[in-house]
Amino acid sequence: MLLAIGRLLALFTLVAGEPDAPLRFGKLLYADDFRGGLGRWSVELERPGIVIARDGTLEMDVPAGCTVWFRPELSGPIAIRYEATMIQRGGANDRVSDLNSFWMARDARSPKDLFATKRSGKFADYNQLLAYYVGQGGNTNTTTRFRRYIGDPELRPLLPEHDLTEYLLTPNATHEIQLVANGRRIQYRDNGKLIFDYEDAAPYTRGRFGFRTTWSHIVVRNFRVYRLGR
Repeated sequence: MLLAIGRLLALFTLVAGEPDAPLRFGKLLYADDFRGGLGRWSVELERPGIVIARDGTLEMDVPAGCTVWFRPELSGPIAIRYEATMIQRGGANDRVSDLNSFWMARDARSPKDLFATKRSGKFADYNQLLAYYVGQGGNTNTTTRFRRYIGDPELRPLLPEHDLTEYLLTPNATHEIQLVANGRRIQYRDNGKLIFDYEDAAPYTRGRFGFRTTWSHIVVRNFRVYRLGR
């Protein structure tokens, strides 16, 4: 009972860094239970693979780079929540690596329309994004990193404190992911644990969300976007 109450409270309250007052979830802006196909999603694949939404799950079973964009543009302050499971059952792509995400993303080559620029799914095609990015369990589940993409063809800044060798992926277990874009406060949580808490002097306040991975097998459930407020 106490565990259930704790999880319920976590849905509605988060701490945006220790010095700040608690924030609260407000209006549910978007929800996708993946029972109606990929109509609200755009898929970019480096090589042919499986990306399918059905029976309450979004499944990505891919041999190379893959980005699945949520088509509606988001504007802050928001929290994005979903549940993701890294599949390890002996399949060709069951590598347990790269539970990654972009949020508040635009493309410097077409800043008014993310989809006006064609991207192949190859990771280098995303260097020119203006976005927040977390690569959890990257490099075959050895690193977890946060980056603020600056729209440069070559540079993807990485601060030392955002290059971790902990908070990695557990196969066949649910990771409850929460992303926050609340003005200058940018956060990433996994199963309630605050992993990255970044104060951005020039925050990205609108853009797209995208699941990102490479050579992996992921199942996602219960995608939600909430308005944040005090």
